[in-house]
Amino acid sequence: MIMNSTLKHFIASTTIAGLIAAGSLFAASASENFENHCAKCHGADGKGQTKVGKKLNVRDMTTAAYKKEFDDAKAIKSLKEGIKKDGKEIKRSFASDLSEAELKELIGYVKALK
Repeated sequence: MIMNSTLKHFIASTTIAGLIAAGSLFAASASENFENHCAKCHGADGKGQTKVGKKLNVRDMTTAAYKKEFDDAKAIKSLKEGIKKDGKEIKRSFASDLSEAELKELIGYVKALK
């Protein structure tokens, strides 16, 4: 049986839509996003004992003092906008890499570091 062009178009369209939907099901977890975007400076454990972390004097995210001062809104802002010091970018923006939901999940992940 030969398919007509309308049926072929319908099958192709639904296949593409299904693949796009499936891709959203496989979004990176908060731990994967931390590893991919944060660990280079903050370390996989959040203690900041990496070469770059030491150079930038990043704080140990696991301490009680850090957690006490942690502010979700400021963290979201720094993740979205990045951070500059003396005109140099020391933390790039992740606004184009992570969705609002992923940013919030990342904040939760950081808050749970021990």
